[in-house]
Amino acid sequence: MTRCSGKIAMVTGAGKGLGQAACMRLAEAGARLICTDIEPALAARTAEGIRAAGGEAVSFEHDVADPVAWDTVMEAALAHFGGLDVMVNNAGIAIAANIETTSIEQWRRTMAVDLDSVFYGCKAAIATMKGRGGGSIINLSSIDGVIGEAELAAYCAAKGGVRTLTKSVAVHCGERGYRIRCNSIHPGYIMTPQTEGYLRDLGAFDEEVAAATRRHPIGCLGEPDDVAMMVVYLASDEAKFVTGAEMVVDGGYLAV
Repeated sequence: MTRCSGKIAMVTGAGKGLGQAACMRLAEAGARLICTDIEPALAARTAEGIRAAGGEAVSFEHDVADPVAWDTVMEAALAHFGGLDVMVNNAGIAIAANIETTSIEQWRRTMAVDLDSVFYGCKAAIATMKGRGGGSIINLSSIDGVIGEAELAAYCAAKGGVRTLTKSVAVHCGERGYRIRCNSIHPGYIMTPQTEGYLRDLGAFDEEVAAATRRHPIGCLGEPDDVAMMVVYLASDEAKFVTGAEMVVDGGYLAV
């Protein structure tokens, strides 16, 4: 309960999957949550679950690809809680398409949701956190921000951008003495609605799950809480000397 006590945390894409798990685990660790999602009913459900468990949370509709929406959500969140200590840029999409089949529209949409939104989130977080004496920005990248997968051309490009943008933000904040840490998390295949949808889009679902599992030496796919607990660590003061890092949570995928 004490790992994140008193901290105010915002999580984008909070309605399901990794975002929902991160919200619940942060709340259990004592944080107060701002849950945002493009689907307001899902964000509200996550916030309601936190409140039902005795935590404190609010929810907002949020299109992370819209810079104006960031201004609106941040204003409302700050009016409610008065500050921000942790920003988790989690919202994202994954379109199953290779370099030949990815349309311009798919490319631009992926960049807007998976990379532009992280740029907006980092800027918004820094503007608020630097006046509070510090904070933690946590950007969800992927193993596909480190390696390439043929059927995720746009996703790989966007998540690679998140990886190096994170390092730039970490160096910037460090050099200016803001005491704002910025780190990226690189999950392997975590069984979430997004991962399930991607595997179904590839073809025979059971065969794709089996193939993905074989690529993880640990012998199974991950669960949302596997990533959520890394979020809690990076949000907490336990990670006070960790910035610009790539935190891999992948069951050994990148070790092969």
